Amino acid sequence: MRFMMKTAVVTGASSGIGKATARRLALEGFDVVAAARRRDRLDELAAEVPNIRPMTLDVTSQESVDALAGALDRCDVLVNNAGGALGLEQVVDADPADWQWMFEVNVLGTLRVTKALTPRLVESGDGVLVLLTSTAGLVAYEGGGGYVAAKQAQRSMAETLRLELVAEPVRVVEIAPGMVATEEFGLTRFRGDSDKASKVYQGVDPLTADDVADAIAWSVTRPAHFNVDRMVIRPRAQAAQHKVHRTSSP
Repeated sequence: MRFMMKTAVVTGASSGIGKATARRLALEGFDVVAAARRRDRLDELAAEVPNIRPMTLDVTSQESVDALAGALDRCDVLVNNAGGALGLEQVVDADPADWQWMFEVNVLGTLRVTKALTPRLVESGDGVLVLLTSTAGLVAYEGGGGYVAAKQAQRSMAETLRLELVAEPVRVVEIAPGMVATEEFGLTRFRGDSDKASKVYQGVDPLTADDVADAIAWSVTRPAHFNVDRMVIRPRAQAAQHKVHRTSSP
């Protein structure tokens, strides 16, 4: 409970990695602000776990982001987790509206929240700014053009922030997971087709949301002089973005 009295803000906290991270940081002793659009889910999480405060947040709305920032007395850790993928069409067949949504949530959403809360991170004297990217931000793959582009933009944002904030008491951490099975990521990408979503992980023991939350918690609880520039985590069966060993065919 070394981190009691410190505040951590987690975006996209109503499900998946965000929910697992909010839960884990609360157990570490942080006062966790769990922020997302679906307030009912946040209220359920707060009822289950002490030290969690639910706050409604839409990262695509500047007004919503400003309201969140105005409601906070302090922010020691910010986990930019809100994001997602939509579609697996090749670039020449892609719908620009899908790309626009992915950039709005993954890139501009991260930008809005980071701009709003970085002053609080600086004021804390030992702030940690986390960006949840993906191995898609490191290696392109067929059918992933829009998501790859968005995650590469986030990766570049993390690298730039680290340069620009080097004189401030803020650590900038990038967590880049590979295959992670959560209840909603695949469903969103495949537009609600649960069969297609489940086949992605067939024959593989993927990472879980708790695995990623564990990596985030470890990174933000290091001493102030210790920065995790980028942590790449994958299931053992995924040697690379394009190389996955499966015990059965999808």
